[in-house]
Amino acid sequence: MDISYIINELAEDRENYFNAVAPPIVQSSNFAFKTVDEMREAFADEYSALVYSRGRNPTVDILRAKLAALDGAEDCLVFNSGAAAIFAAVLSNVKSGDHIVSVDKPYAWAQKMFNVILPRLGVTTTYINGREIENFERAILPNTALIYLESPNSWDYAIQDLRAIAELAKAEGIVTVCDNSYCTPIYQRPIEMGIDLVLQSATKYISGHSDVVAGVLCGNKAMMTRIFNSEFMTVGSGIQPFNAWLLIRGLRTLPVRLEHITKTTHRVVEYLKRHPMVESVIFPFEESFPQLELVKKQMSGACGLLTFIIKATDILQIEKFCENLQHILMAVSWGGHESLIIPKCSGMKRSFFKSENPDHRMLRLYVGLEDAEYIIADLERGFLSLGIGD
Repeated sequence: MDISYIINELAEDRENYFNAVAPPIVQSSNFAFKTVDEMREAFADEYSALVYSRGRNPTVDILRAKLAALDGAEDCLVFNSGAAAIFAAVLSNVKSGDHIVSVDKPYAWAQKMFNVILPRLGVTTTYINGREIENFERAILPNTALIYLESPNSWDYAIQDLRAIAELAKAEGIVTVCDNSYCTPIYQRPIEMGIDLVLQSATKYISGHSDVVAGVLCGNKAMMTRIFNSEFMTVGSGIQPFNAWLLIRGLRTLPVRLEHITKTTHRVVEYLKRHPMVESVIFPFEESFPQLELVKKQMSGACGLLTFIIKATDILQIEKFCENLQHILMAVSWGGHESLIIPKCSGMKRSFFKSENPDHRMLRLYVGLEDAEYIIADLERGFLSLGIGD
C-alpha cells in the first residue's frame, strides 16, 4: 500500500463527514442505538461496534487504520502513552509462572514492569545482551512465554537480528514484542521480519510536534482483539479523540520530516566526529558502528537520535556544556520539531560520576527540524564554554 495513500486518504471516508479534507474530532463519550437488538449486538462485541469511547471512537479508528497499514499489520490499538502500550503487550501474553527474556537496559518503565510489577504476579525476567542470537538460545527456558526486544535502543543503539529471533521464537511457541520507536515503520518493519507485536511511542516521530503523549501497538487481528477485550478495556488506557486527531495531523508530514531530520543528522555527526572534545559518536549508520552490517540489512534509515561521548575530566564540564546551549533544549523524549539533549550523568548523583567510565560522559542528542548550521553553532557554543572550539 502506497505511503502517500495511507497518510492522506486511508480510512478517511470523507463523504461521511461533509467531504471535509481534515477528518473530524468525534468528541463524544458514547454512541446511541435505534433498537435494543442493535445495542445487544454491540454489547456482545465492542471491538466491532461504537459503544463508548473508552473502546472505539471514529477519530481513533481512522488513526488505527493508518498506523496498522504503515506497520504492515492487520490491526492496531492506540494508547495514551508508550508505556501503556508496553504494559498491555506484555501483560496480555504472560501468566503466573511464566518467564520473559528481555534485552538488557530496555526503556526504564519497561524495566520497572519486569523488575517490580511482574514478580508480584509470579513472572520472572532474564536480561541478555541481544546482539547475539546465541544469548537468546541460552536464555530460553521451558516456561519462557515472551521475548522483549528494543531495536535499536535509545542510548547505544544496540540492535537485534529480528528475523533470526522471530524464527527461534516461533519454533519454541514464544511471543515476540519489539519496540520500534527509534525507526518508526518508515525505516524498519519488524512485522515483515516475523515479529508478533510491534510497538512505538507515538509521542515521538508520529506526533512530531511535542504536544501529544501516545503509544501504538500493532499485530494480527486475533491478538489485537484479545488485548482489546481484556487489558485495553479493563485498564482504560486508550487515547482520547483530540489526541488521535493530532497524531493524524502529524502523520501527514512524517516522511518529509524524517527525510529532513536524517540529512541534518548526518551533518551533525560529521561535525561531532572531528571535534577535539568528542571521544566518539554512536549512530547506527556511522561506519564505526559495530553492527553496521545488520543495520543495513534490516533498517532502511535512521532518524535524529545519536549519542556522543565528551572528553570531560569531571561532571561540572558536562553540566557547563549543556547549560551553555541556547537553542538545544535539555529535555527527555525525541521526535518533535525541537533539538534536545540529555547528559547521562543527569540520572546520577555527582558523587557517583567517574570520568574513566565512558557511559558517564555520554550525551544523547536529538536532531530536530532546525537547520544544520543552527544546531552545529549551538553545539560549538557549548564547547567554547569549555575553552575549546572546533
